[in-house]
Amino acid sequence: MKRNRKVKILATLGPASSDEQMIQKLHEAGADLFRINMSHASHDVMRTLVQRIRTVESHCGRPIGILADLQGPKLRVGKFAEGKVDLKVGQTFTLDNKDVPGDNTRVYLPHPEILEAVKPGHRLLIDDGKLHLRAEKTDGKSIVATVVAGTKISDRKGVSLPDTLLAVGVLTDKDRADLDAVLATGEIDWVALSFVQRPEDLAEVRKIARGRVGLMSKIEKPQALDRIDEIIELSDALMVARGDLGVEMPLESVPGLQKQLTRACRRAGKPVVVATQMLESMISAPVPTRAEVSDVATAVFEGADAVMLSAESASGEYPVEAVSTMASIASNVERDPHYSSIIYAQRTPPEATGADAISLAAHQIAETLRLAAIVCYTSSGTTGLRAARERPQVPIIALSPIVQTARRLSVVWGLHCVVTEDATDLDDMVNRACRIVAAEGFGKPGERVIISAGVPLGTPGATNMLRIAYIGSDGMSGI
Repeated sequence: MKRNRKVKILATLGPASSDEQMIQKLHEAGADLFRINMSHASHDVMRTLVQRIRTVESHCGRPIGILADLQGPKLRVGKFAEGKVDLKVGQTFTLDNKDVPGDNTRVYLPHPEILEAVKPGHRLLIDDGKLHLRAEKTDGKSIVATVVAGTKISDRKGVSLPDTLLAVGVLTDKDRADLDAVLATGEIDWVALSFVQRPEDLAEVRKIARGRVGLMSKIEKPQALDRIDEIIELSDALMVARGDLGVEMPLESVPGLQKQLTRACRRAGKPVVVATQMLESMISAPVPTRAEVSDVATAVFEGADAVMLSAESASGEYPVEAVSTMASIASNVERDPHYSSIIYAQRTPPEATGADAISLAAHQIAETLRLAAIVCYTSSGTTGLRAARERPQVPIIALSPIVQTARRLSVVWGLHCVVTEDATDLDDMVNRACRIVAAEGFGKPGERVIISAGVPLGTPGATNMLRIAYIGSDGMSGI
């Protein structure tokens, strides 16, 4: 199945999109990989969805990636005697460690790590920022705060702490159980980590995963931005989770941060996904707002690897329409006359390695000679990532003998992944590349391709060779 766009689409599965027929429709409409939200999916539901995705994959004959999104630490207040209370701006309100129902003066906060970490002057945002408190006095057992804005609070509302660095990791007991279940399937390609604050948060997950899945850090805490370069270095990919980020930071700062994070990931050669409320109105409407179209277009213009649908595809009334709309927006942006110049302007020099130099050369040769495609053989996926980092205008065909690598690369900008056996010699390498380019619809007899590979063949990380070849009349190499 050939896509006429470079940016990838990540669609969340849920009640509106959990059966095999709907997953097939979403894939045909443009979804390149699927997200399973472990905040809502039980282990049995997760395993069922994985099996259904793999069935669809076998039908379509193209690798499909799967992302399991771990819930992370959910910080919530306790309950109130009457379920909810009304507050007044300027009044004092206390959060403490007393496990008794709250009233309009106090509430139980079942998180000792918050009580110990919050300092006077820190902000506490309740219920997605609808209630804004400012800490005045803290003693490790309670937080005496002033109501700055908002007048209502009710049972079990979430707490956000934009000024506070919590001494707690990203994995809860639920997350550890979920991660074990995810890894046990052997079929999931990415794990997303919620509320990453520091690079150390990745250590435990890496130790448990042992390379069996790619680690995608969700950037939704201001504290993560202080050490973002280290987090990017230790992550396999990033997700710009604009929902929680927009709660803990001024809303007007989020678009700029999205651009900064997208460009930082491209410099590092790491995939970046832009997520949250991209086509929010399509949860209940068959068409998006004009502002939402512009929002998706902005992410595509910036060179994001993937754009994500959440409730739009998981629980909305128009999941297929949401995917096809997003695909249409992306395709039109990539045909815009200004697109290539904007993408090119964001280029960063390659690293001083042979493999990076080879990828740059392949890009330049392909566009200078107007070749049909760039073909890269990749076992670990690194060569595919380097090719995509260059953002060439010509298609990139990533050939891998390892299906897990091809699935993981499904999130990467511009890569059309094909699972194929390792080449046996140089002639087989060239012929196989030409045959696949023709069969996949990216080139026809008489056109040329450029092939990057490593010699000796089958050696991971040894990309050191370029070869230009004609596609012959039989789909094999003409030279």
